[in-house]
Amino acid sequence: MEKHHNIKILPEYFEQVVSVGGGKKRFEIRKNDRDYQVGDTVTLEEWEPKNGYTGNAITIEIRYLLKDCPEYGLMPGYCIFSW
Repeated sequence: MEKHHNIKILPEYFEQVVSVGGGKKRFEIRKNDRDYQVGDTVTLEEWEPKNGYTGNAITIEIRYLLKDCPEYGLMPGYCIFSW
C-alpha cells in the first residue's frame, strides 16, 4: 500500500531538485524511519533553518529504493530513493 510523506529539504538541495531541465538532483538519502517504499509519494518542502517553510514544494514518486546496504557505504537504517 503506497503512502505519502512530507519531508523538509534545505534550499540549496531543493534548488537542485527543481532546476531547469528536470532537476540535477534526483535522489534523497534519508533515515528510513518512515519505511519508504517504491510507489510512495513524497512532497519535498523547502525549509530554511532560520525562517521555516518557504512555501515551495514538489511532489515526487519513489521509483527506486536502496536500503540497508553497508557494503556500499549506506549505514543500516538509512535509504536512498530516486524518482
